[in-house]
Amino acid sequence: MKKKRVYKVCTRYIFSGVFEVTAESQDEARRKVIEDCGLVMGSNIHSTLPDEEIDWEFGMHSEIRTGRITIVR
Repeated sequence: MKKKRVYKVCTRYIFSGVFEVTAESQDEARRKVIEDCGLVMGSNIHSTLPDEEIDWEFGMHSEIRTGRITIVR
């Protein structure tokens, strides 16, 4: 029987979507999304902006990408 090993698999979960932001310029819209919006694993997409300034549409399932795999032991 082949001995099992432990592997470390570098992984990215990528959620793609769109924020609709009320702003006076592209730079302000970008700043609002970077500073006031986020996603916490195990939670939900959130924003500190008022509801009338922000809306979003993101898929519920992420794209999964794996990278380097190394043997831990």
